[in-house]
Amino acid sequence: MRRTDSLLALWSPRLLSVLRAAAAFLFMSHGMQKVLGLPVPRATPVELLSLSGIAGVMELAGGVLLLIGLFTRPVAFLLSGEMAVAYFYAHAPQGFWPLLNRGELSALYCFVFLYLAAAGGGPWSIDALRKQ
Repeated sequence: MRRTDSLLALWSPRLLSVLRAAAAFLFMSHGMQKVLGLPVPRATPVELLSLSGIAGVMELAGGVLLLIGLFTRPVAFLLSGEMAVAYFYAHAPQGFWPLLNRGELSALYCFVFLYLAAAGGGPWSIDALRKQ
């Protein structure tokens, strides 16, 4: 039991960094598509000053910052709020169940980012390097 506890204590903070980077990489792709048309161009381009354009800039810039672990707490808090707004603005009006209103990704990102806002970026982040 003691060996398992020490292994968990060793890897829990590191896996926090892995969760942060993986979520950021996946989230960033939504912003890349809206802002840059990558990896798959959108049928209609997004106006940067539209709601979708501002969301795309937040997703791209915030995703990059989270990926490298810079300003993790405030960025994650802002992105958590963005995903809450996205859920209640775009998905919730289509029905109660996230699977049916297609809002499960927005809801999941919202709570993952809220966790990162509380927990920070972990040891493998620029934030951790800046504290040294």
